Amino acid sequence: MQTVFLVSCVGKKRARTCAAKDLYISDWFLKARAYVEKRGGPWYILSAKYGLLDPEEEVAHYEVTLNTMAISERRDWAQRVFKALATRIEPEDHVVILAGARYREFLADRLKSMCTEVVVPMEGLRIGEQLAWLSSQEANDE
Repeated sequence: MQTVFLVSCVGKKRARTCAAKDLYISDWFLKARAYVEKRGGPWYILSAKYGLLDPEEEVAHYEVTLNTMAISERRDWAQRVFKALATRIEPEDHVVILAGARYREFLADRLKSMCTEVVVPMEGLRIGEQLAWLSSQEANDE
């Protein structure tokens, strides 16, 4: 059993090709990355363009968001991500999702049918509240 973390991509990105973990540069992403890396479990990035990304995977800058995709496109995206995750997680694993509603809407229930536990610790929090929650976790880790 392990805890697997899923972190959504963000709009603020570097303009060059680099490892996925270094592409996203918003304060939210940097705090979410620090949170999952301190916990030591495997983690992946939910990318609107690329689907499921390993943090070390080299990717190019892009401007795609689930927020402007049609429902059918978001369903297809979730299916691709689920298929990729199915080869990386086991039924006894716990999954922690650090992502907004659009990233979870067609993915979370599928994961819940497959894994022991799926949690969304920042569900219902606005962006400022999410940043505060991530900062409080960082303070607790010290």
